[in-house]
Amino acid sequence: MGEQTVTPREGRDQVVRPSVTAGADVAPPPRPRRLGRLRTPRRPRLWFEILLIAVSYWTYSLVRNAVPEQRTAALNNADWLWRMEHHLGMAFEESVNHAVNSVTWLIVGMNYYYATLHFVVTLGVLVWLFRSHPGRYAATRLVLFATTAVALLGYYLYPLAPPRLMTGGDFVDTVMVHQTWGSMASGDLKHMSNQYAAMPSMHIGWSVWCGLTIFALASLPWVRILGLLYPVATLVVIVATANHFWLDAVGGLLCLAFGFAVARLWYGVQPYALPRTVPGKT
Repeated sequence: MGEQTVTPREGRDQVVRPSVTAGADVAPPPRPRRLGRLRTPRRPRLWFEILLIAVSYWTYSLVRNAVPEQRTAALNNADWLWRMEHHLGMAFEESVNHAVNSVTWLIVGMNYYYATLHFVVTLGVLVWLFRSHPGRYAATRLVLFATTAVALLGYYLYPLAPPRLMTGGDFVDTVMVHQTWGSMASGDLKHMSNQYAAMPSMHIGWSVWCGLTIFALASLPWVRILGLLYPVATLVVIVATANHFWLDAVGGLLCLAFGFAVARLWYGVQPYALPRTVPGKT
């Protein structure tokens, strides 16, 4: 028998592998589905938002008031802050407090402003966002919640007495003098709130959040102007009523900047750049 030569067919046992051509479009790896869903704006649900806001504010109040009052440290910090403002040549709170206190109707109005608009305007802006800008609601709400959450660290780490409680100052506690309901930390309500949680000022943090949101999203020019004036008026009020130093307002702005950074990292864009509306299905 002669030798038999077997010639294998080309490609019989070869594995064909796709080649990648340089410069060809390659699809990026898909983002985790769960994370993608969480980051996608969706229509807010009313019952959930009411519950979330109520629970969040209750938790915020509970934690804020549970922080040890640390009276000695708070008064020492207030003295140091007051000296720092004098060193900067910007210790104007006492002059504003006395000047406004001399006009009874004005200071009484400011007392009620301090006690009410802080909540009324903030809730009003949330309702407006919910109804008119549902696609931006969750992201903008996240800014507010993150701002408030980081403020709790300030209350714990840096107890600070408001100017009206300083032992070495000559500030007027306008609520006590005029017998108005103007502060959760004065008069008959002082036992319901931590009086030494003045830094940072959430009156400023929340009011600037409201002002920026109104300015960015409102369509009427005069409404946008009112949005910008609101935090300015709030700054005057918190100083005139001796509830805050102006440096407390700086602390509030830093907390707000943190809130915007959190929303930017989570959604990839600033809240106001998101679509105004979203599909109805949640």
